[in-house]
Amino acid sequence: MSNEMYDFSILRDLRKRENLTIGELAEKSGMSASVISKLERNQCMAELETIYRLAKVFGLTAADLISLAESRTAHSCSARQHVSDGFTFDEVAYGNVKCLKGTASAGAKVSQPHLHRDDYELCWVTKGRLMFYLPNERHELGAGDSIQFDALLEHTYEALEDCEIILVHIRKGKRF
Repeated sequence: MSNEMYDFSILRDLRKRENLTIGELAEKSGMSASVISKLERNQCMAELETIYRLAKVFGLTAADLISLAESRTAHSCSARQHVSDGFTFDEVAYGNVKCLKGTASAGAKVSQPHLHRDDYELCWVTKGRLMFYLPNERHELGAGDSIQFDALLEHTYEALEDCEIILVHIRKGKRF
């Protein structure tokens, strides 16, 4: 019985990554080796309790394992460009992450960055120098330096020299 919605052959990849045999995985999870073998070959449907028990062995949640089994393909998109207060950004975005490659001439200053959702933001300077401001903090970053912060905080980027930066917005996980 092939299950087109979920591909649990990911179990084989996870098991091999952990250097486990099917028998060892069966022992650690309390599942039978035959059920694990059938799941790895997509020959049966997984019960929620089975998913939970197997996920625990790999340090995952049941939701993580289901997500891995559900999303076995790559996603691609094309960059779009925008300008904000002297910074030029090429941006790619997916459901849980946004990545921006920015360039700016000395003196450019973004003092009102676009409103963010509940994200973490990482700024990595790849060329030049940048002054970064948060409430009650300021950081001078040079090539190779990075900073991570809660993007809901008011923040400002100021190019001290011509610079190139990479910004990554990572969606915070919501459990409730």
